[in-house]
Amino acid sequence: MSKVAIVAALEREVRPLVKDWRADDKRYDSRRYRFFVNGEFVLVCGGIGAEAARRAAEAVIALYEPAIVYSAGFAGALDPSLKVGEVLRPGRIVNAGDGSSEILGGADGVLVTFGSVASPAQKKSLRESFGARAVDMESAAVARAAEARGIAFEAVKVISDASDFKLPSMEQFVDPKGRFSEWRFAFFVAVRPWMWGRVIRLARNSSRASRALCAALRKLNTDQIEGSRQVRPSAAI
Repeated sequence: MSKVAIVAALEREVRPLVKDWRADDKRYDSRRYRFFVNGEFVLVCGGIGAEAARRAAEAVIALYEPAIVYSAGFAGALDPSLKVGEVLRPGRIVNAGDGSSEILGGADGVLVTFGSVASPAQKKSLRESFGARAVDMESAAVARAAEARGIAFEAVKVISDASDFKLPSMEQFVDPKGRFSEWRFAFFVAVRPWMWGRVIRLARNSSRASRALCAALRKLNTDQIEGSRQVRPSAAI
């Protein structure tokens, strides 16, 4: 069975999936990464943003030599019909920064990668400009890293916030390596009671999205194993 690599942003997005996987701590290009390994699957949480995602993708490709790389994680809905917890396999990735795009094998429309957390007004603009159904911050960077090394690429994304949901500003809590400081964010929110309702809703949405994403990735794992079993008898002839 070919090795499959998954690049996510934060561990909290995939914790239900990797909690029983083996953890391998390795260094690549002067950075330390924690890789979660289960059979032929390896997952790395590279951090938030394009640069962090690119570096993590390069690391997992160099160290584990996968046959395919997936970008997996949360995405914001641009299409008002999309609900929290819906899983998407996009058919095309568009980089909002330079307009470049890549055709994928999914059937769920366009996913656009944007450089920051998108407000409802920005979501509307991204939908109109690119015909996209959802937005994330990492997929285009992972796709570019895979393409540069001749590795197949796909994406599995789950909706974590609806098209009209205004996310709290997160950038100030993300360090240069893409790591999100939960304790700094919690302290920031604690002294701003007008934000509590929105943050509680965000936490509930994130939990729901994480469960749905991990279920989709488990199915991906199962399908890969079953596909390998079906191929083996023919290969032996």
